[in-house]
Amino acid sequence: MQLPARITVREASAAVRELSSVLAGQPAGAVVEVDASGLQQFDSSALAVLIDMHRQAAAGGRSLHIGGLPQRLDELARVYGVADLVSSGRQADGNQGAA
Repeated sequence: MQLPARITVREASAAVRELSSVLAGQPAGAVVEVDASGLQQFDSSALAVLIDMHRQAAAGGRSLHIGGLPQRLDELARVYGVADLVSSGRQADGNQGAA
């Protein structure tokens, strides 16, 4: 699943709807790969979208693996205390995003 290039407060609802649709098509037990490497413009709404995707995945018995998280968004996740939910697959600079 590829994140869009922009997720701000204006795009967040549409992003959740689109990503939820893709997520719903995945079987229980699946590890759903989310590629965040194309995300270029974002605000804290992007974190809210990723947290919502994490919750939806867990509710459906799926796991979410987020790769390519931009460094600024990873840092924002740490500030908000949600790095464990959204930084699991950060590979943009070789770090795994461990706390």
